[in-house]
Amino acid sequence: MTPEAAVKYLNDHDIRYLLAQFVDIHGAAKTKSVPANCLMDVVEKGAGFAGFAVAGLGMQPHGPDFIARGDLASLSLVPWQPHYARIACCGYVNDVPHPLDSRVVLMRQLERLSDRGWTLNTGLEPEFSLFRRGPSGELLPVDESDTLAKPCYDYKGLSRSREFLERLVEALQRVDFDVYQIDHEDANGQFEINYTYSDALTSSDRFTFVRMAAGEIANELGMVCSFMPKPHAAKPGNGMHFHLSIADAEGNNVFGDDSDPQGMGLSSTAYHFLGGLLHHAKALCAFAAPTVNSYKRLVAGGSASGATWAPVFIAYGDNNRSAMVRVPYGRLEFRLPDAGCNPYLVHAALIAAGLDGVDRKLDPGKAKNVNLYELSPAQCQENGIGILPQSLKEALDALEGDGVLREGLGSEICDEFIKVKREEWADYSRQVCDWEIQRYAEFF
Repeated sequence: MTPEAAVKYLNDHDIRYLLAQFVDIHGAAKTKSVPANCLMDVVEKGAGFAGFAVAGLGMQPHGPDFIARGDLASLSLVPWQPHYARIACCGYVNDVPHPLDSRVVLMRQLERLSDRGWTLNTGLEPEFSLFRRGPSGELLPVDESDTLAKPCYDYKGLSRSREFLERLVEALQRVDFDVYQIDHEDANGQFEINYTYSDALTSSDRFTFVRMAAGEIANELGMVCSFMPKPHAAKPGNGMHFHLSIADAEGNNVFGDDSDPQGMGLSSTAYHFLGGLLHHAKALCAFAAPTVNSYKRLVAGGSASGATWAPVFIAYGDNNRSAMVRVPYGRLEFRLPDAGCNPYLVHAALIAAGLDGVDRKLDPGKAKNVNLYELSPAQCQENGIGILPQSLKEALDALEGDGVLREGLGSEICDEFIKVKREEWADYSRQVCDWEIQRYAEFF
């Protein structure tokens, strides 16, 4: 979008304020409200922030400002907030792209793909849970009748939350999301929304926008929309699967090959990229499952819910939803991320891991086309199937020792991420929960 077209866009839609928006290291949206006539100031000069006040920017109170410069290609309405538009920003410090800004980190990885004439396209599938607050602030189901033991695709559960879902879809459609289906997922009060894929940067901007929209629309309706990975111990968690493919300069699918001897439509490049994902799976887990709660979803040895769609095994398979990577045909579905991830950092890490696989021609081995949840630890070991980290600490240890991801994303962002997340792990480890009280108070 040219500056002239952007100004006309704002005038045509009676936009009075801009949200200059970026994300912190967790992927949470941060904004300043700027009068619309200052659009080009935000694009050319940027909006100033005290970087020390934002998680994970690695800045100090005596340092320079963090300057968020808007990307005109991301300019869009904020349909649930009349007379507002949003522009996604990249962070600068001292007039240099900030190496701890998540969008900057992803853009640098995208340049590595661009040098090869490639574009990473991704389709994200966010899952979320709907709640209401009880008298004491506790989270309760929005729909008290949504109690089926197997609620996936349930008509009643979908219909009775339709006001929120319709408002969310209509808001996204107004800003050109091609939403093509919405369904009730496998937990009570859990839903998924699907929209057409886009390039990785746009996908990251869009998922940030989805969380902004869902949170505010739910709030207006007296609800809480949660992207927490595992809000209930006995119900499936909120994942966010990444569908991956690479296009060349002519738009051809680099991952596609109908002559694939395994019959999955994958090229040798796709297999090597996949090999990189499997090889770096434990370190990828730190970005894809970035909270202590994430590992209540990634449970080896069975889930308390009795059913799970979360991967535990470092493997891939032909349409195998029990594996870390599913192959629908001619593309890869990376099933590890949860809805609490920072999409910019996950995309960046996927590129770093995948290109390492391409450059070193890493072999992912044969597809595992069995129900991996039924395998014993001994059977996994016999078949060379690794287990994903079972705690945030374990994943951080893997990231700290992964030179490829640290070099690819930059040691600055990796060190800061590890520091912030180790603090989170330490804080979590000091907590005493109700389960411990009930189990141990009179145990001895």
